[in-house]
Amino acid sequence: MQGRIPEAVGGYVLAGGKSSRMGANKALLELGGKPLVRHAVEKLRRVCVDVRVLSHDPKLSEYAPILPDLHPECGPMGGMEAALLHSAFDWNLFLAVDMPFLPSFFIAAWLRKWLQEWKDGTGMPVRLLTVDGRPQPGFCLLHKDVVPFLSVSLGRAQFKLLSAFEAASRELAIQHGLLPEARLWNVPLIGVMNPENGYGEDWSTMTDAQQAAKHLWFANLNTPEEFAEAKLHVDALDA
Repeated sequence: MQGRIPEAVGGYVLAGGKSSRMGANKALLELGGKPLVRHAVEKLRRVCVDVRVLSHDPKLSEYAPILPDLHPECGPMGGMEAALLHSAFDWNLFLAVDMPFLPSFFIAAWLRKWLQEWKDGTGMPVRLLTVDGRPQPGFCLLHKDVVPFLSVSLGRAQFKLLSAFEAASRELAIQHGLLPEARLWNVPLIGVMNPENGYGEDWSTMTDAQQAAKHLWFANLNTPEEFAEAKLHVDALDA
């Protein structure tokens, strides 16, 4: 990883959901011979110096150290709060356990792009993507400065991530003296689609199979039907 990412980053797999629509703990469902949690952990380890799984399930500790929510039953916000309070790093990357098709080359290029903006003084402490007009909080990059906004929302029993992210972006932009336009926290997919020369690793360039499965990159596997479709594209997995 040395030389690829401009700062040390913590990595956290969001795996605390109940998987009620799947009917089983989807983190442990196997796709391409590996459980989904292993796919997520391996992707994050390619770009992060320390990776944890946000979950109360001790079975997941086989794949990475687990970190339970400080406020259980509060959705992904509870896991993100625990992660940011725990992390030794300013920047932390979150990946939902049920997004196995998001390519590692894309994660690395996206992360490098926005961390460089931060170093250049033009970035923001909340970064996530908008795909087809829909924000994708299951894959996001958060600065530790965001944690007070998550804690306030949790204390008010307001669990919508996007509302907390908007509040954090608005207030932190003012603190950092950024222009109002810089408060936008959605980053379009266009402009970070193509890999940048690769990193000399097998996962560092886009394959034909990944291109064909592009519609699944940000798809969450929530139901048995969605998991069945995913099995038709295992050649697009890179972990």
